[in-house]
Amino acid sequence: RLVLIESRSPRDGKYLENLGWYNPFEEEAEKNLLVKADRVAHWLEQGAVLSTRAESLVKKGAPAAFEAHFKKVLARQAKACEKKKALRKKKAKA
Repeated sequence: RLVLIESRSPRDGKYLENLGWYNPFEEEAEKNLLVKADRVAHWLEQGAVLSTRAESLVKKGAPAAFEAHFKKVLARQAKACEKKKALRKKKAKA
């Protein structure tokens, strides 16, 4: 199962929402992975963080949701980098 859990809850504890499932033993590609892209996108906007394995599954099952989130993260990082550069310039002038 691909589930949403709170970081403070135990690994096998109660989850907040089921976001999909993965069956590695199924041979047909369309029958081995289901990801609810709209719900994944919603939770990523709310600040959820994907684990390494969940990230790879979301990339396969909901690439549009992952790309949208990844672009937002890159934009946020670029903005933070620009702020740091501006602060360095102000410090250098002073």
